[in-house]
Amino acid sequence: MRFEVDWDALPYTDRVRYYLDSVVENFNHEAVFTDVTEQFVQPFDPDPGDTVTVRIRVGAGQVDRVYVIVRHEDKRRRLRMRSVRTENEFEYFEGTFVMPEGRVIFRYEIVAGKVSFYYNKMGLQTFPHKSADFELQAGFHVPEWARGAVMYQIFPDRFCNGDSTNDVENDEYCYLKRHVRKIRRWNELPAEFDVHNFYGGDLAGVHKKLGYLKSLGIDAIYFNPLFVSPSNHKYDGQDYDAIDPHLGVIVRDAQAKLSPADSHNYHSEKYMRRVTDPQNLAASNEYFAEFVKEAHGLGIRVILDGVFNHCGSFHKWMDREHIYENAPGYPAGAYLSEGSEYHDYFLFRDREHKAWPDNDSYEGWWDHETLPKLNYEGSEQLKREILEIAAKWVQPPYNADGWRLDVAADLGHSPEFNHSFWREFRDTVKEANPDALIIAEHYGDPHDWLQGDQWDSVMNYDGFMEPVSWFLTGMEKHSDEFRGDLLGDGAHFRQTMEQQMSRVMTQSQQTAMNQLSNHDHSRFMTRTNSRVGRLQTAGAAAASEGIRPVIFGMGVLMQMTWPGMPTVYYGDEAGVCGWTDPDNRRTYPWGEEDKRLIELHRELIRIHKGYGALRHGSTKFLNAGQDFLCYTRFDEKNRFVVAINRGDAREISLPVWQMGGGRDERYTNLIIINEEGYDVSAAEFDCEDGMLRLQIPACCGILLKNLVIY
Repeated sequence: MRFEVDWDALPYTDRVRYYLDSVVENFNHEAVFTDVTEQFVQPFDPDPGDTVTVRIRVGAGQVDRVYVIVRHEDKRRRLRMRSVRTENEFEYFEGTFVMPEGRVIFRYEIVAGKVSFYYNKMGLQTFPHKSADFELQAGFHVPEWARGAVMYQIFPDRFCNGDSTNDVENDEYCYLKRHVRKIRRWNELPAEFDVHNFYGGDLAGVHKKLGYLKSLGIDAIYFNPLFVSPSNHKYDGQDYDAIDPHLGVIVRDAQAKLSPADSHNYHSEKYMRRVTDPQNLAASNEYFAEFVKEAHGLGIRVILDGVFNHCGSFHKWMDREHIYENAPGYPAGAYLSEGSEYHDYFLFRDREHKAWPDNDSYEGWWDHETLPKLNYEGSEQLKREILEIAAKWVQPPYNADGWRLDVAADLGHSPEFNHSFWREFRDTVKEANPDALIIAEHYGDPHDWLQGDQWDSVMNYDGFMEPVSWFLTGMEKHSDEFRGDLLGDGAHFRQTMEQQMSRVMTQSQQTAMNQLSNHDHSRFMTRTNSRVGRLQTAGAAAASEGIRPVIFGMGVLMQMTWPGMPTVYYGDEAGVCGWTDPDNRRTYPWGEEDKRLIELHRELIRIHKGYGALRHGSTKFLNAGQDFLCYTRFDEKNRFVVAINRGDAREISLPVWQMGGGRDERYTNLIIINEEGYDVSAAEFDCEDGMLRLQIPACCGILLKNLVIY
């Protein structure tokens, strides 16, 4: 039933409200779109003085005027944009401004009759959410090679043993009150206490497998720490200036190790010789330089892990183990002498009651005595030395391609110093190698560090790993919690991802490290069993029970189609399972790989690398509900649809017209992932009035692409 409105009989305020409601109701909200990718902002990473061209798309014939509202410091300008073209059902508006020094914040105002709409990172609004306005930072450049690059993370000790002569040996030294062990069987699973166990993986092993990584389509290797360290994870560094000879080259060795009852590492001539002898350190550094050169020759970059918040108690600056005291050419460590040149590198809390030598009152990160926190505020020399190290490894002769920064937000003793340090770090690294990438480990909102003057981007826990895990598996990333309310909640996933993307600039989004698994969290394949557990509570076998490879495959599809750098944790592509640390550090199963899964990765990586729209294009959700979600990646030429259905078979209608390709465009599927594996058999689909109607089988992921007519 329709009611006729007696316009003249309505009070003025009701007429205004009726008019406004009518305009809002009839306005084509979904036609409006823009972002800060290259198809809408050029340049998207301007320098001061550049003329910036911004574009926005609206429904054709629906608006009277469009403005871009630009703010810089305390100045605000409302610039009218001009209509530059009409294509299909869209009208495109364009405006320009000169980029000043610093940061510009902007949003769009769209005027239809007497109604104004606003558009920023959170979409179309009648009242603007200013905290989500678009941002441009003058001079914020990330390496071009890294935008959408495919990265491969390697935990060195567990990837491949290429040189048995550098293996850690039984009783070579003592770590955390236990003698280190050489694991003889490569496929032996990690023990509950595993940090002192070594499998022999090294740089020679990675070198041996470079051809495999190249065939997989890898653009960059991210190494967990390579520098001298007593643990297998090496986040307790011993010498920032040298690659650990156990991963590199040992040219001078010794025989004497620890006796079974001895825990004094200065009694192990073998360990001291291996890690302090200048010839071993120089040979290992040279090997790394040659490794990087060969990787570069294959088009593979190399990212180092920088642990600069803390070092290890074995470190030559501290020398709690008295190792360097007994090696020629090393100054006294701060643990041994109050007069040490490294004394102020650490914060000693008790200078009166704790006497030297062996003063153990130093501050430890999270109070771990094996992880002395570096005291930057107390030593300008320490800061200079770390900055020299940062520059050293990204320039000749080593030429690494950047840093991943461990617990980067924890460095220093105040937020003010932390930000100040990372600004200097960025300046130092970019001066040494302008093409170097800086990625930080960070949990929570990274906005304050991603202003173009500190980090390039982050390990994308909050903006990828965790939301994908909740949606597909219902599991927290350590497998410590199951959330049935988040399992399959497409609307929550969409809201989370849009909110996270609104907090970072495009440069940081396109270089975010998007992982399903890594060395700190359970393997994603294990999370597909939706079971809470850890190695010590559930046992190793349970990590492989009830797993669902189809869910894993859908995760990889999302990984290879979401903005950022898809980063594969070694062995994920081969089907490796595992609870969180240490079980997630199982060895790569050479000869026992899931070859079908490797081929799935290879195919999706090929697709990802084959199209700029998947690396640099725009992102828009098309539909989301319980157990399903659909989003698109598109640029001016190519349009992709990703449909994820983790529930029953369903029919869905997707408004593909919103990507700008018209209402009669045709699509083909590139890959379908289902319970049987995956299928690349092509089938074509017609749109009906801009809607793509799909019959989607139960539990599958589909990637479709528009058919381009040349």
